[in-house]
Amino acid sequence: MTHTARRMFELLEPICLVTFFADECNEELAALGHRTYWDGYFASRAAPLGRVPAEVVHAAFYSFADGEVARHIPSAWETIPPEASVAARERGSAASLRRILGDGTADSPGLARAADLTTKAAMSAPMEGRVMYAGMRTLPVPSDPVARLWHSATMLREHRGDGHVAALVGARIGGTEAHVLSALAQGIHPAESFGRLHHLPKARLAAVMDGLRERGLVDADGRFTDAGRATGERIEALTDELAAPPYDALSPAELDELITELEPITATLVAAGSR
Repeated sequence: MTHTARRMFELLEPICLVTFFADECNEELAALGHRTYWDGYFASRAAPLGRVPAEVVHAAFYSFADGEVARHIPSAWETIPPEASVAARERGSAASLRRILGDGTADSPGLARAADLTTKAAMSAPMEGRVMYAGMRTLPVPSDPVARLWHSATMLREHRGDGHVAALVGARIGGTEAHVLSALAQGIHPAESFGRLHHLPKARLAAVMDGLRERGLVDADGRFTDAGRATGERIEALTDELAAPPYDALSPAELDELITELEPITATLVAAGSR
């Protein structure tokens, strides 16, 4: 099932990315009063957890540097209820999908079927140890097929993300270190130029790179060693393994049908860059 988990990630991720790349979600969150992109991001993504402190959001999100979450949480909730941010995220994301896909696809029986099967998988995953996923499970599933597809794809994304965090913790790879490994896996060198890293203090980045060198995961030039590459591959393999259980709820025929229905939807989104 690990192959299935990887294939489903490839098919569902472009659906989720409209939340971060397209304009509609940002516009909905700005209309509520969120002053910046990151205010809206943290408020709307963390909202299913309730009004938890910044430390809890930092722990659940895992990949942000110390202090980044606290610049937005809890201040982003002081005048805007978390429930309003969640609703705005859903409205904007569904609107983006409808615009990119066009009404013909958005209103098609195939998309509705894909939404139903994705929801069946998403609602069948184990919640234990899956903090972000469990938060999403507390939200009502939308009745509109486009919104339902986005919502359930995002549930599965958070489920996979929780598993990825577990894999990183097990490998003793911190959030910033994970971005270094991701950058190198994508062929980005120096890794410090990666978009999720370049804004961090140089002393912090130097300490992270020094730590990875001491562990033998990167070489003196800041590139993967064989051990570093193997560590990254083990983390990704375990992430796939931990992401597989939701799809056990689908029969082989249902899984084939879901993949068939999602492929043209995903192809359209990829061509548009989920924007």
